[in-house]
Amino acid sequence: MALFSKKQASVPRRRQQQANDAVKDTQATSTANYTFRRNRTITGSASSNVTGVSEANAQLQSPRTQAHQLARRRRHLGSLFLIVLLSAGALALLISQFTAQVTVRASDITIQLDGVYEKVIQEYLSDHPVERLRFMTDQAELAKYVRSKTPEVSDIHVDGGAGFGKSAFTVTLRTPIAGWSVGGEQKYVDTHGVSFDRNYFKAPAVQIVDNSGIPAQAGQAVASNRFLGFVGLVVGQAKQYGYTVTQVVIPERTTRQIQLRLDGVGYPVTVSIDRGAGEQMEDMSRSIKWLKEHNVSPAYLDVRVEGKAIYK
Repeated sequence: MALFSKKQASVPRRRQQQANDAVKDTQATSTANYTFRRNRTITGSASSNVTGVSEANAQLQSPRTQAHQLARRRRHLGSLFLIVLLSAGALALLISQFTAQVTVRASDITIQLDGVYEKVIQEYLSDHPVERLRFMTDQAELAKYVRSKTPEVSDIHVDGGAGFGKSAFTVTLRTPIAGWSVGGEQKYVDTHGVSFDRNYFKAPAVQIVDNSGIPAQAGQAVASNRFLGFVGLVVGQAKQYGYTVTQVVIPERTTRQIQLRLDGVGYPVTVSIDRGAGEQMEDMSRSIKWLKEHNVSPAYLDVRVEGKAIYK
């Protein structure tokens, strides 16, 4: 009888695929819209009075749980914001402390300094890159290095920032108390016996007269730092005893002794560089006082020998 039955209408395959897709979309929508689904365990509770398992990660969350989650998120974002601010502050501090360029000034003069000091400081910082941060700078070692290159500097310290990437340094320069021109080169010495070549102050009143007769090629031995240092110490020690040295004379055929001309004293005083300056100035002061008390006006006074004062 099937022969006389109605022929069933066949649906095209394309339409069948579209119908299947529509059914799947409907099922997916239903699944997304309904929390309660077959074969699925529902966790959590929508009531603030009922505590569920793992409420923070449950499908159902009470208003209290939601408020706690929002509070945690705010704390997390606040912590990130604080970390960013601290990092930015630390970076700004490092940049403000960094020394890329150097400016140098003197503490006791107003004239423009030679650029050699900036160059020397930059050389030191290049050898010690960590110390480009001002709070890491070893000022004692920096001063030692600068003095080795520029002896006229007695001290140096960091003065703070001088702009973006710049640091200010203040140097203290030595004040000369005696000068000596030898071989066309002028040298100076301060009260601590340190000799140097560059002077930013008024020319010293005490000048060394070289009567030794030593040839110019041997003058370097006469103008050694030890010799100039001794002259500086003698001038400084004499001032402590109330005497002002006006002239230092190197006698003929010697470089181991000098004659001092003192203000108010009519005769020279001979001292030796091989004996302590302080001891000789003490002997000189006692001898001058004794000669004055006894109205003696000698041609010279010699205090080179310890415990003895020779005069004529």
